[in-house]
Amino acid sequence: MVLLHVKRGDESQFLLRAPADAELGALTERAARVHNARLKVQRLCSEMEDLAEHGVFLPPNMQGLTDEQVEELKLRDEWGERCVPSGGAGFKKDTVGRRNGRAPNEKMKEVLRKTVEEAKAIVSKKQVDAGVCVTMEMVQDALDQLRGAVMIVYPMGLPPYDPIRMEFENKEDLSGTQAALSVIAEPDAQLWWAGKELRRTKRLSDYVGKNEKTKIIVKIQQRGQGAPAREPLISSEEQKQLMLFFHRRQEALKRLEESEDDACLNAPWADGSALKRHFQGVRDIRWRPR
Repeated sequence: MVLLHVKRGDESQFLLRAPADAELGALTERAARVHNARLKVQRLCSEMEDLAEHGVFLPPNMQGLTDEQVEELKLRDEWGERCVPSGGAGFKKDTVGRRNGRAPNEKMKEVLRKTVEEAKAIVSKKQVDAGVCVTMEMVQDALDQLRGAVMIVYPMGLPPYDPIRMEFENKEDLSGTQAALSVIAEPDAQLWWAGKELRRTKRLSDYVGKNEKTKIIVKIQQRGQGAPAREPLISSEEQKQLMLFFHRRQEALKRLEESEDDACLNAPWADGSALKRHFQGVRDIRWRPR
């Protein structure tokens, strides 16, 4: 199986395995599917952290309003009154004004936080360094864990306008958000390797050969964005080490130029007669008064 190190721009995303004769059309869509699913998990984790701190989402017509404005307009959070977390709620006001402030108790908070950490670990970019390939099954397992944690804390369900519920139901609206720029529609996805677009009508072996032990770095992006920047010849860490080496060498040469000390002339290696005395057997002779 060929190992593909998938990047988005200069950032590592995940590892993917595919047979050398894989059709690039299916492989490209598979890579885009995993990429988008990882982003979904990350968005859910972010929202669930807020859910643990400040409770469920306010109705759209109440978001950003002060308590006085809500009272004056006679608005009511009907879903929020029904969505009481298991074990009761405590109040922690959301300064952003997006959530109602009725947060779960500490035990239920821990359920959400622990599940979020486990899901983050599954889709983490650190999986690349660990050599772990991320599959749709793994990402789906993370989504199922997040869904289960929300059902434990809110068995009655979340409001239909809560972004967490909308993510689970695949009804999320990302238009106008920064997150929308990261999502790549499967039909519009492109894979690039060595400055070449991996055309969907071909097979992977047409580009990398039939060696199943091949490892390549591919970049995924939206169609029409042009060729991505090529990989640097050396990594940023190697570049830092190289610059450090030359800096130290330059400093050492500078110190030698400025040094006028001739104490080195008394060093054993600077003695021109050392070899002669060595063969005459008169080395290390010590004289002392009688």
